[in-house]
Amino acid sequence: MASHFKIGDIIEGEVTGIQNYGVFVNLTEEEQGLVHISECKHGYMGDINDFVKIGDKVKVVVIDIDEYTKKFSLSMRALEKINVPSFPQRSKKRKKRNSPKIGFKTIEEKMPSWIEEALESIDKNEFNTKVEV
Repeated sequence: MASHFKIGDIIEGEVTGIQNYGVFVNLTEEEQGLVHISECKHGYMGDINDFVKIGDKVKVVVIDIDEYTKKFSLSMRALEKINVPSFPQRSKKRKKRNSPKIGFKTIEEKMPSWIEEALESIDKNEFNTKVEV
């Protein structure tokens, strides 16, 4: 028996069975598919019996067809619109800390005077002490 459905087809079917792992949907009189619990809706799925009832008409999309067993994997979640903004979220600007103006600038200013002091102390022989044996 050849199926006339293919992956990506959107079909309206009737819920024929509910298990704790998913929902069985009748596609035609001969063909039935399973909507796994993870494919029912986005987010956490509590009790599947609160989501659908037997006899409900549901819209599903075919996401996989097993070639050997001719089993249909269906999804209701793929048809749900996700609430995502059409533009990226602006990044939050961090407050700039008020830090004192220290760092390389002050070292740059003080370095010439330090060099000058060091050269003067060398000239005065402060560092050249004789060691007596």
